[in-house]
Formats: sequence, structure tokens, C-alpha cells
Amino acid sequence: MMNTKSGKLIVFLIAAVALLALPIILQSTGSNSWVRIVDIALLYVLLALGLNIVVGYAGLLDLGYIAFFAVGAYVFALLGSPHLADTFPAIKAMFPNGLHYSIWWVMILAAVIAGVVGMILGAPTLKLRGDYLAIITLGFGEIIRIFLLNMDRPVNITNGPKGISQIDTISVFGLDLGKRLTIGDYSLQPVTLYYYLFLFFVVLAIIISYRLQGSRIGRAWMAIREDEIAAKAMGLNTRNLKLLAFGMGASFGGVSGVLFASFQRFVSPESFSLMESVMVVAMVVLGGIGHIPGVVLGALLLAGLPELLRHVAHPLTAMTDGRLAPEILRQLLIALAMVVVMLIRPKGLWPAPEHGKSLSK
Repeated sequence: MMNTKSGKLIVFLIAAVALLALPIILQSTGSNSWVRIVDIALLYVLLALGLNIVVGYAGLLDLGYIAFFAVGAYVFALLGSPHLADTFPAIKAMFPNGLHYSIWWVMILAAVIAGVVGMILGAPTLKLRGDYLAIITLGFGEIIRIFLLNMDRPVNITNGPKGISQIDTISVFGLDLGKRLTIGDYSLQPVTLYYYLFLFFVVLAIIISYRLQGSRIGRAWMAIREDEIAAKAMGLNTRNLKLLAFGMGASFGGVSGVLFASFQRFVSPESFSLMESVMVVAMVVLGGIGHIPGVVLGALLLAGLPELLRHVAHPLTAMTDGRLAPEILRQLLIALAMVVVMLIRPKGLWPAPEHGKSLSK
């Protein structure tokens, strides 16, 4: 037993050191592009962990999950930028320098708002399952995106397709993550500083996911996933549990949206398309539904695969004399890779050790 615990501790320490050193190693190559790719991948991990609560634990197929990501992003964009002050004279009079609320308060607010929106989505879908639930959630995600796209008139709230810019960066204990940090002769770029912040939230989300998985609520969700009728017969309040799953998963998306808005310093409806929702669902399914390590693996692979395929797509484009654009080839190769993986490992790359009846069908 001691050897097993010692082995796990050693693996944990090695993984921790590797994660802490990763952005510094990537930054030493002279380009921040790979660090930025890893940052975006961590945001997708956070999204996938939130969706895993809805899909993996409760068994509710949600194709509009990106809507909660958009809600969190726009909440911070409105409260952490001069947009509202520039648009409304009354707000300008009260806040001459614009609205610049602390991101930590906004993050709590965004999580609550996204959670409430998630419950609002879940309320009319309580009696739906499978394909019908997927269609309803897909439509909800598109409704949110279209609202954001058109809420620039008659009153300009979201600035429509132009998006909102000049969003505040995050400050942690007085350290502005949007500025370079110099330590002696070495400097850490903003993308590296954001990496550590995103890593902290991913680790926190993993801990919460594991705690939920082993809790009474988590076991109740899994009972609903396996057989909702039997769960209801055992006295579980399936209505409230489903709403809680939608709300809890949505809150993860809201927090991720706040981090995304601060990192990009710009948001627009184009960032929250249907394709983004499909990609997050694919991350959960490809990695292993309901298995946290598998979900993390699936998110990292699908977030990083498009960038890795850049080096493959350009030579193939040259071979076809430019008939196929690199972007089309990259999407084609990603789709082929996903098809092959699902044929070879239909339960995911890293499935849970024990699968329920609903997952083995």
C-alpha cells in the first residue's frame, strides 16, 4: 500500500513540475503562439468539465452549452469595459471612467447568471430525452447567439456583430496579468501569466468534479442517467436534480467565459457559434463520457489538434496545387481522426472503468 501511495505521489509531483514548467519551456522557443494555444486548450478543458456534469453525470445531451460560455463572456465584457459608459450618458455621469468592476465579483455574478440561464433552459426540457433534448438545447444556443448579434438596436447593449473591445485584464494581488512580469533578467509574458491562472481554475474544476462524482447528488445524477424511471421510483426528485445539473454545468461555462473575455480583451457573437458547441460535446465523447481524465484528454487533443495539423495541411495543399485550402483540409483531417477513434474505441480514448447501461448501448 505504501509503495502504491508513494508511486502516485511521485507521478503527481512529476506532473505538477511539468505543468508549471510547460509555458516557460514553450516561451523559450521565442514564440508565444504555442503558449497561447495551450491557454485556449485549458479554457476548453474547463468547458468540457462543465458539460461533463450535464452529459456525463446526468445523461442529458446538451448541444447549446456554448451559450453559457457566451453569457459569462458578455457579462464581464459589459461590466469590465467602457462600452456601457460610452453608450449611455447616465452611466457615463455616474462612472466617468467607465465600468471596471473587479473580475472576482463579476466571476461570481457570471456563474450565478449562467446557472440561472441553465435552469431556465432545463425547465422546458425536463420531460424530453435523447434527440428531442438535443434539438431543444441546440435551438437555445442559437437563440442566445442571435440575441447577442442583434442587441445593438434600438438600444446598443452588445454592440452587435462589431463586438465589445477594451475589456479589462485580470489582476491577482495587484499583479496585472496583461502586462509583462520581469524577474531579474527574465520576463514572463502575459500569455504565460494567464496560463497559470487558467491552470488554477482547471485544477479547481477537476477537484469540484471529483467531489460531485462521489457525493449523494452525483450518485443521484448517475442513477437518473442509468434509468430515470427507476430513480424516480426510488424517491429521487428527478426534476430538481436535472435542473441542478443544468445549473451547475452552466456555471462552469460562465466562469470560463469571463476568463476568455479577459484573455482576448474582445468578444463577439462569432466566437460562440454552433460549431463551438459541437466541438465541446465531441471533446467529452471522444475522451470518455463521465470520466474526468478522459474528458481532460479529449479537450486537450481536440483543442491542440487543429494547430498541429497546420504542418500537415500546407504540404497537402501544395500537392493539390492549391485546390484545397489548408483550413478545409484541417477540418477534414480532424473529422477523419474522430471517425477513426470512434470506430476503434467507441467508448472514448480513456473511458471510465465501470460503464453504466446507458453508456454501453
